[in-house]
Amino acid sequence: MTDFVFSSSNRKIDPTRRRAGQLKPDGSPNENDRVEIGPTDLAFNEWDELGLTTPNLTRMREFRLQRIVEALNKQDLAGVLLFDPLNIRYATDSTNMQLWITHNHARACFVAASGHMILWDFHNCEHLSSYLPLVKEVRGGASFFYFETGDRTQEHAAHFAKEIDALLREHGGDNRRLAVDKIEIAGLRELDKCGVEIRDGQALMEHARVIKGEDEINAMRCSIASTEISMQLMKEATVPGVTENDIWSVLHAENIRRGGEWIECRLLASGPRTNPWFQECGPRVVQQGELLAFDTDLIGPYGICADLSRTWMIGDAKPTAKQKHLYQIAYEHIQYNMQLLKPGMSFREVTEAGLRLPPEYRDLRYGVMMHGVGLCDEYPSIRYPEDIDGHGYDGVLEPGMALCVEAYVGAVGGGEGVKLEDQIIITEDGYENLTNFPFEADFLS
Repeated sequence: MTDFVFSSSNRKIDPTRRRAGQLKPDGSPNENDRVEIGPTDLAFNEWDELGLTTPNLTRMREFRLQRIVEALNKQDLAGVLLFDPLNIRYATDSTNMQLWITHNHARACFVAASGHMILWDFHNCEHLSSYLPLVKEVRGGASFFYFETGDRTQEHAAHFAKEIDALLREHGGDNRRLAVDKIEIAGLRELDKCGVEIRDGQALMEHARVIKGEDEINAMRCSIASTEISMQLMKEATVPGVTENDIWSVLHAENIRRGGEWIECRLLASGPRTNPWFQECGPRVVQQGELLAFDTDLIGPYGICADLSRTWMIGDAKPTAKQKHLYQIAYEHIQYNMQLLKPGMSFREVTEAGLRLPPEYRDLRYGVMMHGVGLCDEYPSIRYPEDIDGHGYDGVLEPGMALCVEAYVGAVGGGEGVKLEDQIIITEDGYENLTNFPFEADFLS
């Protein structure tokens, strides 16, 4: 990475600079009126300046489908039925009102163990997936939630269940085992009536998604780069007298300008609102000499999550001894825990080998030492020693896993706190840190 990422000269890149040829660098159509969403010319130009390789989308989509097919065949399942929009995105790479669909399940996707894929979309939305050859058929009629179907919910659920029953008989023969990730109660009951054996589709999809292929990793590099450029512009907007919302809005705007998609949370706080953590940004006016801490939780270009955290000074003040102490504890924590990572380690081994937080900071510790990341926060969650008995589970680190290593450091009643987080990929012999945004030198000296 070059200093370009953190330079205000990024604004001088002409977002209207058009590329020649029928295809964009990622293989998508170079058409101004295309249906699919994706990175803007601004993003492509910045990635080109940074020497980044864009993903090959055709190859990435085929890799993801193969991961699902392998998981289905390993468990001898006839197929998987998906309602979670992130799982649908993984299987199809199609999008449609992602946040709305999270609480209105109007889309569904069936993937057979053979790889045959059918998408149910919102009404009159067949055109949104017309560019995806892996989607063999687009239907409607997957809605059976009360807002949409009212007192006819069971009727619509029964109709949908019969469709699934027919698909299982066509593509699975005598195999009646179907993985389902999330489904309305009415739909589950109707599938039961059809004699379908329901298995855990959420676990199946989390394990399918956990290993990233080369193109997914390239997409992640691009999403992180766009996020870091946006973070730098947000940092430049962090001046005394503006509100937390003013600062946070820069990240939203710059993400969208580059073809990013949405942000899962509003975790930005200043001054006394940095302790305890998880206060979301609001109208508070930031002051000179205070800390500003945030967690991006950002879904960037290609729907890839860039989950980074930083804390910095508001204004041109020098950090106090207490602020530096908090920062240095958090920095040491993530650096130490990161360097432990290598393939073959169990999650429990990572927990046991990890650096313990000083006792005064354990009560307000973050929920995890590290977690998986891809289209969003994903499997696995690796817990602190204090939480492993109540919430921990085991597994093994593998090459291709993407993780976020993070820490929150703040004492109960301590005034301020510090949040830091980097995003890494497990490699064949260790890990690679995909994060390039600098830490605060004044806080580490």
